[in-house]
Amino acid sequence: MLEIDVVIIGAGASGLMCAIEAGKRGRKTLVLDHANKAGKKILMSGGGRCNFTNYTVDASHYLSHNKHFCKSALSRYTQWDFIELVTRYQIPYHEREHGQLFCNDSAKDILNLLLNEAMRYDVEIKLSTTINEITYTSGQYILKTSQGEIACNSLVVATGGLSIPKMGATPFGYKIAEQFNVPVDKPRAGLVPFTLQPADKDKFAELSGIAVKSTISNTRQQFTENLLFTHRGLSGPAVLQISSYWLTGEDIIIDLLPATDIDSVLKEHRQQGEKRLIKTVLDDYLPKRLVNCLLPEALLNISIANLSDQHIATVTQQLHQWTIKPNGTEGYRTAEVTLGGVDCDALSSKTMECKTQAGLYFIGEVVDVSGWLGGYNFQWAWASGWCAGQYV
Repeated sequence: MLEIDVVIIGAGASGLMCAIEAGKRGRKTLVLDHANKAGKKILMSGGGRCNFTNYTVDASHYLSHNKHFCKSALSRYTQWDFIELVTRYQIPYHEREHGQLFCNDSAKDILNLLLNEAMRYDVEIKLSTTINEITYTSGQYILKTSQGEIACNSLVVATGGLSIPKMGATPFGYKIAEQFNVPVDKPRAGLVPFTLQPADKDKFAELSGIAVKSTISNTRQQFTENLLFTHRGLSGPAVLQISSYWLTGEDIIIDLLPATDIDSVLKEHRQQGEKRLIKTVLDDYLPKRLVNCLLPEALLNISIANLSDQHIATVTQQLHQWTIKPNGTEGYRTAEVTLGGVDCDALSSKTMECKTQAGLYFIGEVVDVSGWLGGYNFQWAWASGWCAGQYV
């Protein structure tokens, strides 16, 4: 039987970061993964450019049953710490809107950084390895794997969530939690496109490909970013963001002109005796196909000079407060993150170790901490992995 100090299940962002930190401390560390490559989600993230962190990170950018849990890790391993590591490896990167940081060249740069650091500290990584059974005896975890039995004192679960199953996502981490009586908050898809009710889907399908800057809100949250119409429903950054705060059966409210007061615009044109049709004026502000889809043709063909206050109120309501009830989401197939997961209250926010099960740690996406779009989930992976790595 192979004797190891630390076994980490999952060769993704949090698992590799934890392994590096454990290795730095001289701990004999082994990373196991059922995939044939390490860091598959790192490689596909950010359109292959990896949005590896954000200039602005705090607890308000995260969802969790316990909103305070993430503060400790995020304050001890910050975005500046990871940026320093990226800079040390001379990886060129750039900032996009909202402080998002991306590699100039390829997400491979980030993965290679992690693998090089792991190698530097003698971390062993075994891929294409299946774990068939885990038992706990006399302070040791015994793992029966496709590559033999392994014993360790510290077991770290960094298996990720259920998002993007084609990349190998499984519920294995939750099953380990349940085996050791660690509570799990029910997982669901987050940062995910909406599907529409059949009638709405038919109506808006012709708008596929149109993107407009919008403010999307519900009773708890709002985001102002691009909204993208797709042949299945609604997507784009604003939709992905609000989806994490959306509950089944709930309406969302969309302001398609967040920077324009269309009520004032139309009244001003009317006061000037504008002869143009209302649709012609609206074409200056929104794509023609979208306007034609949202407003009745009879209304669109009225000249501005002949608009009543009620006409203007109807246009204003539809463009600033378009209300729609999604049918659902596209689910884990396209979700960028999994909401819910291992209950934070069962873990130490300092060490990520289970309070009731010595030597068992959970880090990264498998934990009930989910970030907004924009590099926040990677920063949670780096921070939670770093914290566990100081104690395993």
